[in-house]
Amino acid sequence: MKKQSYEEAITALENIVTKLESGEASLDESLKLFEEGTKLAAYCQKALDTAEQKIRTITQADFENEAK
Repeated sequence: MKKQSYEEAITALENIVTKLESGEASLDESLKLFEEGTKLAAYCQKALDTAEQKIRTITQADFENEAK
């Protein structure tokens, strides 16, 4: 999978879901799309987890600074 932004990955994932839902892909193509989709979903989840951790770190630091 090429390096891409979260937004690009979500768009690609949405495109894959649309193709799979259409039912027009062959079994082989559907399996390839599913595999790529799971990789994109994992990438997006990791990006969200990273962003959430950054927010928690910033929020915690702000809270600690206000408590002093």
